[in-house]
Amino acid sequence: MGRLSRSLSLAAVSLAALVAAQSGAQAGAFAVREQSATAQGYSFAGAASGSGYLSSMFWNPAVITTMPGWQSEWHASLIIPRVDINPLPSVPTFAFGGSGDIGQDALVPAGYSSYQINDMFWVGLSSTSPYGLVTDPRQNWSGQLYSRSSRIFSLNFNPVVGVKVNDWFSFAVGPSLQYFDIRLKRAVPFPGAPAASATLPGAPSAILDGDDIGFGFTAGVTITPFAGTTIGIGYRSQVEHELEGNLAAPLGSIGPFARLPITAKLKTPDQLTIGLSQVITPAITIHAGFEWTNWSILKTPLVVGPGGAAVTDIPLNYEDGFFYSLGADYRLNDQWILRAGVAYEESPIDTEIRSTRLPDNDRIWASIGATYQWNDRLSFAVAYTHIFAKETEIRILPGHQDFEGLPFLADVDSDVDIISAAVRYRWDDPKVAIPAPIVRKY
Repeated sequence: MGRLSRSLSLAAVSLAALVAAQSGAQAGAFAVREQSATAQGYSFAGAASGSGYLSSMFWNPAVITTMPGWQSEWHASLIIPRVDINPLPSVPTFAFGGSGDIGQDALVPAGYSSYQINDMFWVGLSSTSPYGLVTDPRQNWSGQLYSRSSRIFSLNFNPVVGVKVNDWFSFAVGPSLQYFDIRLKRAVPFPGAPAASATLPGAPSAILDGDDIGFGFTAGVTITPFAGTTIGIGYRSQVEHELEGNLAAPLGSIGPFARLPITAKLKTPDQLTIGLSQVITPAITIHAGFEWTNWSILKTPLVVGPGGAAVTDIPLNYEDGFFYSLGADYRLNDQWILRAGVAYEESPIDTEIRSTRLPDNDRIWASIGATYQWNDRLSFAVAYTHIFAKETEIRILPGHQDFEGLPFLADVDSDVDIISAAVRYRWDDPKVAIPAPIVRKY
């Protein structure tokens, strides 16, 4: 099992690399979809049925049973968002100007490894960043009462065991360990001044931050009912976090700032992904995908201080998110595979709850990609995606969950470019047969 130990260590190195990443959310709400350069080339169509090769284990861990031998993949995605919040002239603080570009470029790495023990059992390990968000408007702008900056960061470590029951059915399951960190900043009134002073240039800030480690699991199946047809179904569970941190705010006579210890319970949503991959000819394969994310479980996390007293809350109240995708690849020759895909994403955020922190909306993904097989062990993949966002409005008026006594109306102009690359390497000799299990059960 020395090879297995080395494989797990390689994936752990990828996990450590994630600590340096500041993730930009490019899936619905604050999820990060960019976990695979290969699957991205299809706009993630068929991600659960193996279009992303080994990296498809993020959506469906059972795909490791389709990966022979001992393999590793390393992926990195450069997310380049452009998001401008432009207040309407009717906004009382319109003269203070718009947000500027609140989007922050982000590099999101991910690592995967799998090891085939025999023709029945596999083990695998992934290190990913499933949630992330960085929005950072100008320090002084028209909407500073509602946000100055927002940051969400996560790490996920997921070992799995896969079992190939027979030629047409496999399953896998494994625990996940998730680190989650959040930091929210907005303007507040000057000490002793009216509430409207929070809209003035130079107004102080309140900062809420907290982090936690939670546990969940992933599970999935792959079904091959006919030659050339693969169906994959993957599930990622909810992870409950009890965030511990501080709320820092100016308190006048007590001092320039006071820090209040706080806790807040927050669940990251569970997710169901279905993929279909169908070989049409030896050169052409089509892929389709569907994804449901249970964002409605977030509701409004309550922030409590010492003794359990409520201090504030984090109004989210998202709807569920849905993602539909279709893609295809073309095997040009023994070395090159070309791919393309499109997707439509229904955001869990609409105008009734849309905030200045996360002005998300429905969007269309358009992607292209390619894989180059250097030799029988080493291959490279690249992908490019452009995201077209639907026309987006922010309308914070009386009755809106964020309303703080001052209306804020704005239009949002946004789009995103994503450039991804990956390396895949097989550590064992592809020509050497995998040992059979001692006892067969099929």
